[in-house]
Amino acid sequence: MVSKILMAILLLDSFVLAMAVLLQAGQGGGLASLGGGSGTEMFMGGRQATTLLTKITWSCAGLFLFLSLCLAILSSQGGAPRSVLEGNVPAPEPVQAAPLPLQTTPQQTTPPHQPPSPNPHP
Repeated sequence: MVSKILMAILLLDSFVLAMAVLLQAGQGGGLASLGGGSGTEMFMGGRQATTLLTKITWSCAGLFLFLSLCLAILSSQGGAPRSVLEGNVPAPEPVQAAPLPLQTTPQQTTPPHQPPSPNPHP
């Protein structure tokens, strides 16, 4: 029950996080500015103003990581045993010794049926 509620919150949080990231304007900073032409002002410059979208992004990302960690812990402690040896499995029944097959002598083959020979004596 708790895991379903956390999963629903995580799903809602992921949609809000995706929208906040997509609504932010590209700044041209980050790894793209290291390629050249930007100068050190952009790389070593002052902090940018923190906008509402930036705050929403950081808070949703933190909540996403926290909920993911909680769900991972809950699922690792969940229901079914990981191994057959960990569960309550009944012991196998003892195997009964099967009798050995009896030695049989090979059957003698009879010659194919021959037609009766004509009787020379009347």
